[in-house]
Amino acid sequence: MKDVHFVVPAGIDDPRHPSGGNVYDRRLSQELVRLGWVVHEHLISTAGLTRALADIPDGCVVLVDGLIADDSLVAETSRLRIVVLLHMPVGDDRELAILNAAAAVVTTSEWARDRVPAVRASVATPGSDLAPLAPGSSSGVELLCVAAVVRAKGQDVLLDALARITHLDWRCTIVGALDLDPDFVAELRETERVHFTGPLTGSALDAVFGVSDLLVSSSRRESYGMAVTEALARGIPVVTTDVGGLPEAVGAAPDGSRPGLLFPSDDAGALADRLERWLTDGELRVRLRQAAACRRTTVGTWTQTAVRVAEVLARW
Repeated sequence: MKDVHFVVPAGIDDPRHPSGGNVYDRRLSQELVRLGWVVHEHLISTAGLTRALADIPDGCVVLVDGLIADDSLVAETSRLRIVVLLHMPVGDDRELAILNAAAAVVTTSEWARDRVPAVRASVATPGSDLAPLAPGSSSGVELLCVAAVVRAKGQDVLLDALARITHLDWRCTIVGALDLDPDFVAELRETERVHFTGPLTGSALDAVFGVSDLLVSSSRRESYGMAVTEALARGIPVVTTDVGGLPEAVGAAPDGSRPGLLFPSDDAGALADRLERWLTDGELRVRLRQAAACRRTTVGTWTQTAVRVAEVLARW
């Protein structure tokens, strides 16, 4: 039996602010336990890393969420075997120094690994739970966006695009925390056809996915895109920006067909074009749904994610 000390953000289980990084950390911890690891969890704020590391005995294997990694980590690498879990690379010299000091680095996408070329890093992409196949509607009008409502996620671009296709029938549900960027939220406007639900998790989120036809992501910055794979695990096609690891998350069905459409970040016109094509071309909807149904079976599991991380931890 192996032990690992897992240092994670204090808000990992906060239902008011669900995030891909928090879900990844929680599911990874659970799956490591199932694989026979003893996981000692340390929930800290950014400022608490120094004390948390100081309290861990010499020689222990420590997995640190990169979102809370700071310079104090470097001083502890001489006595602890520290592995950094890098969700989103920053790419500055400070981050590079931290990553180089660590015993190992795990990134959550190939794209993220390529952003830290001077560091030897392993990749453990997020998993998904295979869910019942979403039935979808014949017209494809139910659009869904799942992301915290902040500027980086680009909901303003989505609303701009939707305003350009008001001559078509559609409804859009936007799921995500509304209190992280109040100024940005104030710029957005809910209408009869655009509904903001706030954050949803568990069965409530499953229910929204279950009645959706298309997932839309207008994110400006994304290391992977767990909402994309959550949709694909239900056979729901996607329209998403081509930034970061999003194309990697979209992937392809075994026959090479892509289960979605990509568009350039910050290009509301291009997004409007993709949505209009989806809404007006029945043959396109059929093709994308078929590709998504096939891609559904190749989206990785959380057990596979944990196995990849465990392989890195076991080296130390």
